[in-house]
Amino acid sequence: MSKIWLDGKLVDRQDAKISVFDHGLLYGDGVFEGIRVYNGKIFEFEAHIRRLYESAKAIRMEVPMTAAELSEAVTETVKANNIKSGYIRLVVTRGVGDLGLNPFLCKRASVFIIADHIKLYPEEYYEKGMKVVSALTVRNHPLSLPPQVKSLNYLNNILAKIEALDAGAGEAIMYNHEGFVAEATGDNVFVVRGGVIFTPPVQAGSLEGITRAVVIHLAKADGFEVVEKNLTRFDLYVSDEVFLTGTAAEVIGVVTIDGRIVGDGKPGTITRLLRKKFYDYAHS
Repeated sequence: MSKIWLDGKLVDRQDAKISVFDHGLLYGDGVFEGIRVYNGKIFEFEAHIRRLYESAKAIRMEVPMTAAELSEAVTETVKANNIKSGYIRLVVTRGVGDLGLNPFLCKRASVFIIADHIKLYPEEYYEKGMKVVSALTVRNHPLSLPPQVKSLNYLNNILAKIEALDAGAGEAIMYNHEGFVAEATGDNVFVVRGGVIFTPPVQAGSLEGITRAVVIHLAKADGFEVVEKNLTRFDLYVSDEVFLTGTAAEVIGVVTIDGRIVGDGKPGTITRLLRKKFYDYAHS
């Protein structure tokens, strides 16, 4: 039976419960990280822990443990569940408060850690590519919620995901209030044209993805030019390749956008190369 780390101790899955007065449940008030484990090694561990604390600081929430203590708790949870290759969900909620919005009435944040397995997309998507659509749901305005904050309030993304599912697509591309590409519902977006790799800047409304950063590093190390710039729907339509990156998704090619075929309708050469390089890097 799987073990969940909850506020200082490991408990059985059926005993991992939080209060209905927790502001994470009542208002989506909290932050989280999704982290991969490859060959028993926690992938980009320090970067994930750092981003969690930065997200918490941005919403004025104090994580009730030091980074070292939290890292040890994550490691302990992975070992307790014997996860060699899998997925970690690390969550910090605002904690128990009252039915009002005031977050400062929550005396202590709550921390829980899940270590399990995940399969975001079917293997067929990685081999043959994925269909995506443009979402009508607009990405949250960056002055409303900074895109660098990985918060528990994912309703914006969920509404766009519903659009994708209704259209029979694997993902939806979200645009910001100015009409520029922000991100997919759970992944960062990359476009290849003329051998150059383009990706939206964080300021466009995309999460500063950790897998995104690794892929950019790998691409540059292999001699590719990577440019962060605002992208339009037209840029997606006329691209040679499109691929998405994310902790759960890793690197996955897109072969149709709004019914328009990308490239030759198969994951492109650069997409396949970066997927392999990412695999080798993650499993090294």
